[in-house]
Amino acid sequence: MSIIRISLVLLASANLLFGQSKQERPNILFILSDDHTSQAWGLYGGILADYVKNDNLERLAKEGTLLENAFCTNSICSPSRATILTGQYSHLNQVYTLREALPKGHPNIAKTLGQAGYQTAIIGKWHLVEQPEGFDYFKVLPGQGKYWNPTFKVKEGWKDGYIGKNEGIKHQGFSTDIITDLTLDHLKARDTDKPFFMVCSFKATHEPFEYPERYNDYLKDVEIPEPASLLDQGAETTGRTFPGQPLENLGKRWDEATKNPDKFWTSYPGLPYPLDGLDAETKRKKIYQKLVKDFIRCGAAIDDNIGRLLDYLEAEGLAENTIVIYTADQGYFLGEHGFFDKRLIYEESLRMPFVIRYPKEVKSGKRLDDFILNIDFAALLADYAGLDTPDYMQGRSFRDNLRGKTPKDWRQQMYFRYWLHHPDRPAHFGIRNKRYKMAYFYGQPLEMHGSDSRTTAPAWEFYDLKKDPKEEQNAIANPKYAKIIKEMKEELIRQRDRYADTDKNSTVMQPILEQLKK
Repeated sequence: MSIIRISLVLLASANLLFGQSKQERPNILFILSDDHTSQAWGLYGGILADYVKNDNLERLAKEGTLLENAFCTNSICSPSRATILTGQYSHLNQVYTLREALPKGHPNIAKTLGQAGYQTAIIGKWHLVEQPEGFDYFKVLPGQGKYWNPTFKVKEGWKDGYIGKNEGIKHQGFSTDIITDLTLDHLKARDTDKPFFMVCSFKATHEPFEYPERYNDYLKDVEIPEPASLLDQGAETTGRTFPGQPLENLGKRWDEATKNPDKFWTSYPGLPYPLDGLDAETKRKKIYQKLVKDFIRCGAAIDDNIGRLLDYLEAEGLAENTIVIYTADQGYFLGEHGFFDKRLIYEESLRMPFVIRYPKEVKSGKRLDDFILNIDFAALLADYAGLDTPDYMQGRSFRDNLRGKTPKDWRQQMYFRYWLHHPDRPAHFGIRNKRYKMAYFYGQPLEMHGSDSRTTAPAWEFYDLKKDPKEEQNAIANPKYAKIIKEMKEELIRQRDRYADTDKNSTVMQPILEQLKK
């Protein structure tokens, strides 16, 4: 081979590695909301489907693929966000509850993509206390942040924890709109020679479920249908082993915020909302109507801004080569079981709505039924960037699944663990497969940040999701399921071993775990 020909081959190889490959690597726009549960998307059916505003969610789903069985592994904000970033369960990334930071120097997908040549940024909710690592640029809310006229923290002058009196940059307006404005501004000013990994992270739809003025009257005079389990009262009717977070507690918060607006932790839209003098059933129904309307209005602003982001990509000619993902950090109860909030292995809390669009590869208008966990998200992004799954990740790329080529050894069950113990919602772990779910409420604080020191007796719950999809009857004592329950206990041990979540150093947990073997 001549020197000239060798030179041409080397030049072609260099162009492939540093030129063409750079252009072909997709941009990634990862849009994350807080608590925007699948019941309020309208894409998953349900009683709210005809009442939510979801024009742009529908647009994304028609042009992409919707995940039917995406699940979080710890249903609360900070841990789920840490898992999305690291591809790890809480016991590995060490974000178990709230107000915990990822350890200094801990690996995450932003670092991995940055090292591979991506320009990385996050704007909006961060909720991991300390300064973000791995992002070239960040502008994030302190803690939960505010819905109206929010303040943002940036690298210059950063201080860990909550914001100080003169710290941060304040913007006027509604947070969902502002976070989108800032995201678009950053994308317009980006280095166009690099692919981007852009995280647009909304505070919405987190409590107190505020919304912009354009939605003040949306659903104003409409009666929203109620979930079948709205009047569920607990153990006496369902066999449930704990009280949970009933809607009446939200009513008490509204009352406290009305009476002590300067002392209560937040404000709510539409106050006062009088509930005095109502019987128990009427009160719960009235609380439900306000909660669900506020939630839908808050979600409508997200839908508006997803549209703005999609319009920008199309106008700039970026849509074809940009992966767009929209998901929420976990689900949320909207009156089911008489609850609000999340934190539980029950379906409404466990499920993560998720839609992905990538015109070059992801099929349009499809639904994927495979079990996908939030530990898998980072591995998927690494795969799209042309990288092998990093060793630090416990998850697995589902790129082939999205192509319609699910691996034969793909998981058939998922493992969940919630650590922030309270007697009303005890710490627990469990597994779910296509038909059955089993949870062990071990009820120990284990010195986790924010946990209640009051313990609860260990208790089991079991549900046949085919016969009881709404989880209205704990069937743990039903002899007809004895064989299945025994098999699931054995599988639970295997799953805990698989993910190295064994509590082997906990003297408190070891005797409690003996019940797994019975």
